[in-house]
Amino acid sequence: MSKLINDIDKELFEKAKLALDRAYSPYSKYSVGAAVRTSTGDVFTGCNIENAAYGLTICAERVALFKAVSEGKRDIVELYVIINDDILPSPCGSCRQVISELAPDARITLVTVDGKHKEYSVKELLPNAFTLDKDE
Repeated sequence: MSKLINDIDKELFEKAKLALDRAYSPYSKYSVGAAVRTSTGDVFTGCNIENAAYGLTICAERVALFKAVSEGKRDIVELYVIINDDILPSPCGSCRQVISELAPDARITLVTVDGKHKEYSVKELLPNAFTLDKDE
């Protein structure tokens, strides 16, 4: 069941929405924005960036996560993914795998610009994720 806009983190919502406006999606016309927060409160954003050679396209979730990691921030606790649609976004398989490795304990919120949203744990999005750790 989706929740009302009052239940969402306004800062991450607004920053993800700003990132959404920067998306470059001339081929799919499916713009996505994302924002991640670390345990120290740092926020990093990302948008999807498409390419005519479609395999070179990168999703908003990975842009935001890669920006955080490239700045030395690895304790990611929240991830917001936003689209301008009535239907909640859903991270692709590649993003789910990257999220499971770079933000394994994060709370993921999938949201529309009108505030409809649903929260997930990483394990809910990708149970039995691929890992090199033999203990998992």
